[in-house]
Amino acid sequence: MTRSILITGCSSGIGYDAAHRLSAMGWQVLATCRKPEDCERLLGEGLESFPLDYADPQSIRDGVAETLARTGGRLDALFNNGAWALPGAAEDLPREGLRAIFEANVFGWHDLTQQVIPTMRAQGHGRIIQNSSVLGFVSFNWRGAYSATKYAIEGLSDALRLEMADTGIDVVLIQPGPIATKIRENSIDNFERWIDWEGSARVEQYRDTLLKRLYVPSSGKDKFELPASAVTDVLIKALEAKRPRARYRVTTPTKILSVAKRILPGRMLDHVLSKAS
Repeated sequence: MTRSILITGCSSGIGYDAAHRLSAMGWQVLATCRKPEDCERLLGEGLESFPLDYADPQSIRDGVAETLARTGGRLDALFNNGAWALPGAAEDLPREGLRAIFEANVFGWHDLTQQVIPTMRAQGHGRIIQNSSVLGFVSFNWRGAYSATKYAIEGLSDALRLEMADTGIDVVLIQPGPIATKIRENSIDNFERWIDWEGSARVEQYRDTLLKRLYVPSSGKDKFELPASAVTDVLIKALEAKRPRARYRVTTPTKILSVAKRILPGRMLDHVLSKAS
């Protein structure tokens, strides 16, 4: 029987690469995007695609119904991937902006996961794979909002993994570090909408650091940055392993910082992170 997987955030980057790779491997891939026009583009590329917006509960319900209609009521795997970033100093994050990013990056993921569990439970197996981040266990300057959502996903996933142990449903976290995606470019609109940087006590720091990072094209590739395919490689391992790991770390910085988090005193870790920001 053809295996099926629902993937979110397939318009570009990790979701896009994963959808094409798994489809080529023979999976039935339900490749969803927030914007209908992106779904139309994927349809033109030969993928099964329809809208699913984490911030819209009805869109999630419709997406699950569409998925099960196309798979005959089965679903082997869910890859929660779609997310957005809200760069800015933590002290400048407005309540509304923080609520909005949690609505999409946490509550939407949880809602979708809840809605596919009954199908997986009934069939006696399933994989729920969460695309977390190195920012799910350490945080950097300017990334507090995104990091907070990933910390939340890590906590929910750890609890869910323990609770699903008697169901045949595996819960897996993937923790990428620097990956070549459009998340920084796509975060500009969120920054402009929510962050009053000109009214901030850190206005000069914004000018000297964050604004350059957001608006000035990089002169070269981050030496540790990997392509989206590196995450797909790990996703495939997590899908095909008989007993998948609880966590898969992708990129050298993620692996180094996971060790540093365990062995360094808090102040020393802060120093390392501040220099790496």
